[in-house]
Amino acid sequence: MSKKLHEEQEEKELETNETAEDAEETTEEVSEETAEASAEDRIAALEAELKNEKDKYMRLFAEFDNFRKRTAKEKTEAYGDSAAKTIAEILPALDNFDRALDTPCSDENFKKGIEMIFTQLTDIFGKLGVTEIEALGQPFNPNLHNAIKQVESEDGESDVICEVFQKGYKLGDRIIRHSMVAVNA
Repeated sequence: MSKKLHEEQEEKELETNETAEDAEETTEEVSEETAEASAEDRIAALEAELKNEKDKYMRLFAEFDNFRKRTAKEKTEAYGDSAAKTIAEILPALDNFDRALDTPCSDENFKKGIEMIFTQLTDIFGKLGVTEIEALGQPFNPNLHNAIKQVESEDGESDVICEVFQKGYKLGDRIIRHSMVAVNA
């Protein structure tokens, strides 16, 4: 019996050893699977965080680009506004020189000096991009002309400018001053 007991104990020990080995293998497999799963979870979390950071970066970059474009546009508009205001303030002086040229004068040197100043002013305006609005003989355009008089004419076409009282000017596409005109009815 003791031999039988002894064999049973050996069998139990073998089973216990096999169970322990199986448990160790299972634990190793579980821990490897857990390690793989936690690594995959960590990778997924890092990828999600990277995606979120890339999204933030792209939004910030787009916002900065919009800011840069907006400030450049505002700067250009501010320059145009200030140039137009300055030119509008100088136009009455140009008008006075134009009227002085139309007035009869006995002193030729004085008249030549007025012509030189007028030419110099018109050259400066030309360099700045200021152009005169064509009016006489042109069809009336309310965006360019200001009609202050309507003339009954039998031989002229209707809505055509027949007289200019004050010249109009524009800076590029921006109207600085409308032409004051008379229009055929």
